[in-house]
Amino acid sequence: MEDQSKKQDSLVTTIVRLAAGLPLSGLIPELLGAARKLLSRRAAEGVYEVLDYECTLELLDKKGTRATVQKQEKVRYLQDYITTFQDQAWGDGEILLDYKCSPGLAVDQYPLGHKTYKLISLRDLKRKGEEQEFRIQWKMRNGFLKQTGFWGTTINHPTKKVEVKVVFPRDRPPMHASIVESDLHRTHPLAPEAWQQLPDGRSMVVWELSNPILNEDYILRWEW
Repeated sequence: MEDQSKKQDSLVTTIVRLAAGLPLSGLIPELLGAARKLLSRRAAEGVYEVLDYECTLELLDKKGTRATVQKQEKVRYLQDYITTFQDQAWGDGEILLDYKCSPGLAVDQYPLGHKTYKLISLRDLKRKGEEQEFRIQWKMRNGFLKQTGFWGTTINHPTKKVEVKVVFPRDRPPMHASIVESDLHRTHPLAPEAWQQLPDGRSMVVWELSNPILNEDYILRWEW
């Protein structure tokens, strides 16, 4: 911890020197670079990093009254003696119904802001460097009653890869879909290859990204 503090002090010293010695035109890029290094270093001190995250939202009827969520998340622990894992969700209607997870046991649930958090007891001690894969599922009710639907993915930990799929009923396919980067205020239409037709006639849209931005909210938005 002493070495880490010295590195952070060094970054702060660098920022102060830059502010004192550079004109404004050269100051901003240098400050941004130093800030990114500091944030990256702090992010690496988290409890775990996400190696692979996959989430599938399946809309079960054309009215949007019933839906299921399935997630697979592979993580690598960055600290010793980890005993809990935290899941999160948000959305309209009733969420986190019939919640199931493996491994572990959901022992607590609480709201914080617009999100609801699930605390999962691992029933074990995890050490730095260990990897673990979680399989989680739950149901939703009355969550997609509007013509415009949303599904959000928040990047709370350093993440290597994220993939989100939304499966639509055969009798109500999507007309348009895009990805919104909330903090950056940018919207990107999904590429043609993101649109897929399943063997049973249902439509599916797929969004994936490597090395997503930490603390960004990615929102898959569609019209149907």
